Amino acid sequence: MEPQEISSRLLALLTAIAPDIDAAAVDPNRDLRDQFDFDSMDALHFATAISKEFGIDIDERDAAQLSAIGKAGQYVAAKLASRALSAPGT
Repeated sequence: MEPQEISSRLLALLTAIAPDIDAAAVDPNRDLRDQFDFDSMDALHFATAISKEFGIDIDERDAAQLSAIGKAGQYVAAKLASRALSAPGT
């Protein structure tokens, strides 16, 4: 999956969880808590939505990697790549 597609899907998840966030205003390199009224419950819902959307397990220790869209995109890409490498027949 291309990084741009991952980012687009992450932004869609983010705006579904926090509809007051304008996707065009998101700085992918800044922590979501620094940009918006994004609390710990929003972060939990975001992590859960990412897990379901991309079919990946997210360890609680990895939560900090989901704090900004850019970092979250890198995290998801790495998890998807790891899954592809461990898939049978690869």
